[in-house]
Amino acid sequence: MKVILIGYMGAGKTTIGKALAQQMGLNFCDLDWYIEEQNGTTISQIFAQEGEVAFREKERQALHEVIQQDDIVLAVGGGTPCFYDNIDFMNQQAHTIYLKAMPETLKAHIRMGASKRPLVDGKTDEELIEFITSSLIKREPYYQKATDMVTIKTITRQEQIDQYVKIIKQSISYHTSHQNQ
Repeated sequence: MKVILIGYMGAGKTTIGKALAQQMGLNFCDLDWYIEEQNGTTISQIFAQEGEVAFREKERQALHEVIQQDDIVLAVGGGTPCFYDNIDFMNQQAHTIYLKAMPETLKAHIRMGASKRPLVDGKTDEELIEFITSSLIKREPYYQKATDMVTIKTITRQEQIDQYVKIIKQSISYHTSHQNQ
């Protein structure tokens, strides 16, 4: 079983992905963490030193490596589905789920998160909402290609995470049973 969570930064891919993997007895991998480990540096540093084009190539290579694992829940970066043939490749290899959230929810999650995000660091709340909205317009056609979609609201409690995991598991079960008919 291979599951890939896609969606904009702050959608909850890592948070929900970890819980999903644990409940399903699968391994969890965050693609950004994998890239950082492989390169011995942060995503921010790769962007700053090598640029986005070099990062996207590293990201594509990492995606192709990680997806070789069986029994995995993979959380990919917000831009991953939008470059090269990544979304089509992911759909061929795994059950893809788009975690869809409104710009306000994404802003709240980004502000709650501890990690550095090179594309949004230093933006005011208004600038952040504008940036997210504009980015979503460009990325939505790629995200919409996922096998499934789950709408995410602001996550502040474990019960909410558990509820999203339950919805995703039902979706996977439904699609798996209908593929085998």
